Amino acid sequence: MKTTFLKIFTIAFAMFTLNTFAQVSKKIDANSSSIHWLAKKIVGQHEGTINFKSGNLELTDKKLTGGEFVVDMNSLTATDLSGDYLGKLNGHLKNKDFFDVANHPTATLVFTKVIENKANNYTVTGDLTIKNITKSITFDISLAANQIKTKLTIDRTKYDIQYASGSFFENLGDKTIEDNFTLDIVLKF
Repeated sequence: MKTTFLKIFTIAFAMFTLNTFAQVSKKIDANSSSIHWLAKKIVGQHEGTINFKSGNLELTDKKLTGGEFVVDMNSLTATDLSGDYLGKLNGHLKNKDFFDVANHPTATLVFTKVIENKANNYTVTGDLTIKNITKSITFDISLAANQIKTKLTIDRTKYDIQYASGSFFENLGDKTIEDNFTLDIVLKF
């Protein structure tokens, strides 16, 4: 009798624990998720898109607890130009002056810490890897239904992208490109 009660209690406790702390991994829909980038220079700006290759979010009791994402750097393109100018800018962004896509075809972001600020709003710290250089980055995320939105500001010079940076080169004048660029991200899962 005592053994039967103990078995029933153990099974009930295990079921309660699994139901109470339901952890799920949600694969992102890479085709409907989006990354919009914006880079500014002294006399203007350029903007465009980059595509996700893969990714997943970790949720426990419908609360964000983790995530890991891979970005396809070959998909990097400007959306504010066309024709020869588009080809030139895309080629330059993908060469060694910027992202060196031939040698670094992906970038990754792995969440290392997630803090809930209020319902469906989080502060996330993660390891961002660009050009095989990993740096910690902290940003805010909002979660709604099957979608996450965030905006990242990234200092490109931390990832060995120094081309036309006023922090490294003098007398660039109107050729100076700001060190920071932004990514507006919508993740759908």
